[in-house]
Amino acid sequence: MAASAAEEYQRAIGRAPDRLPLEDRIRLAGKCIALEIYSPETVPLVRIEAIGDSLADCIRMLKSRGLDPAHFEFRRLPAPY
Repeated sequence: MAASAAEEYQRAIGRAPDRLPLEDRIRLAGKCIALEIYSPETVPLVRIEAIGDSLADCIRMLKSRGLDPAHFEFRRLPAPY
């Protein structure tokens, strides 16, 4: 992953997918994202916790942050329109 892509991904971490600026949504469309699974115990905010070109990239990023991938759902970030 290029340094600029890593920086772009890092800016998306912790943000709600629907709150990303239009330019970021266009550039990141089709990327795999990880969102914490909702449960009454955790009531997570809907925010991106990992992003990458593949599911494996997302899992690697979660593990590098000390997070358990089993507590996350994975999906492709859709284009804004």
